[in-house]
Amino acid sequence: MTTYYIGADVHSNSTELAIEKRNKIVARYSVPTTIPAISNVLDSLQGKKHLAFEEGPMAGWLYRNLNQKVDKLIVCDPRRNKLISSDGDSDDKIDAGKLALLLRGGYLRAVYHSDNDQRAELKHWVNLYHDRVRDAVRNINKIRARCRMFGLTIPRSALRDPAHRLKWLFKINHPALAKQLKMLWIGYDATAKQARIAKRQLSVLGKNHDIIKLWDRLPGIGLIRATTLFAYLDTPWRFKRKNKLWRYCGVGLQRAASGTDKKGRPKPARLRLPWAVNRTLKNAVLGAAISAINQKDNVFKDYYERMVQDGIITSNARHAVARKMLTVMWGMWKTNSRFDEKLLYLPSDLSKPTASVSSR
Repeated sequence: MTTYYIGADVHSNSTELAIEKRNKIVARYSVPTTIPAISNVLDSLQGKKHLAFEEGPMAGWLYRNLNQKVDKLIVCDPRRNKLISSDGDSDDKIDAGKLALLLRGGYLRAVYHSDNDQRAELKHWVNLYHDRVRDAVRNINKIRARCRMFGLTIPRSALRDPAHRLKWLFKINHPALAKQLKMLWIGYDATAKQARIAKRQLSVLGKNHDIIKLWDRLPGIGLIRATTLFAYLDTPWRFKRKNKLWRYCGVGLQRAASGTDKKGRPKPARLRLPWAVNRTLKNAVLGAAISAINQKDNVFKDYYERMVQDGIITSNARHAVARKMLTVMWGMWKTNSRFDEKLLYLPSDLSKPTASVSSR
């Protein structure tokens, strides 16, 4: 049976499709970026169909609607293809052809996408919540910076409470600054309200998943971090090993070694944190670790203090706590179990077992 390798260069208005068969581009199509238009091209091919397009804003929508139309669909990481795509001429048709050839050779790295519409909706709300919070913080910083330009420090109560704002603005006796701050507060109030709406929606959607409730009880996690981890990770079975989970969340270590010393022996490998990670997950995991360390009487704080006493620097100890928490949550998710800190093994050697859970 003939196998077609299809590369798609997707844009908001149009999509370029390159059809490769037996190491040769046999057809090209330029169609509107709609599911019916792309499906018509796929349905016209008789044989096995492998489709690839790069990660982007529409990748999840295309994946959920075209996954059943082909035998294999890969949403690939564009950073992996950068050197090849920048080699030689580049336009939409050429890029689609390069994708088809890379797909045939097996050189594409797949980006995970869920085919569940409800999970996708939850992830969109999580993304929207974090975006609104970032904008609210940005507006707060602009208000504080504007006050510093006039040698003023705005009190915390005036930042968020409209009643205190008017009293404080009247006291500063600076009409020009007062007008500027009132305008900036309009933006802050709008983003803060949107963040509250998104948070309520997260709470409603999160009630349908028991693991979020179980994670919420862990030290340092809370509703927002639990929902964020659930929405972005989607399923515990996408990671074969915990090392993969750690790296994806930005707290794992990568090994790098190169060259030899003067005696010809290989230089020792250096361990470092990966750069290409999911920043939202990294912030959630490290934030949870720091919160747990700052809380009283919990096993993660004890684990952190034991490492610091053994001479491990504080930044490495924090990342080790984050890895410990991820491993615990991963185990809870796989078994749908409640965390029992009495069963958590706290080794000084990180290579020993790291987590245990108890059945519900």
